[in-house]
Amino acid sequence: QVQLVESGGGSVQAGGSLRLSCTASGVKTYSPYCMGWFRQAPGKEREGVAHIVGDGTTSYADSVKGRFTISKDNAKNTLYLQMNSLEAEDTGMYYCAAEGVNLWVASVNCVRYKYWGQGTQVTVSS
Repeated sequence: QVQLVESGGGSVQAGGSLRLSCTASGVKTYSPYCMGWFRQAPGKEREGVAHIVGDGTTSYADSVKGRFTISKDNAKNTLYLQMNSLEAEDTGMYYCAAEGVNLWVASVNCVRYKYWGQGTQVTVSS
């Protein structure tokens, strides 16, 4: 049985930082599949924030480039999202996802994630 459990969300002021964690069981962070972070703000569609593939290659949404960093600790089977210089627009529910498919060979384009966590809320006040 696969479980993805997110933690680390909370309320911060603009300019602050948070680190989200996603502890995985039933899937391995070192697998060749994608793992990623998504977010959904109230009234908006879910959007991909960051993805990482088995060899550690990453990709980011334009809105978070230079501010967010996705990483993983294979020994702990845990995925992270370090979020710095947070903005009010970063507010939303953040979800961890696993076993996505990378459509590109030389880069990262992750789709069709198979497993999802329950989410952790991030609220940034301006």
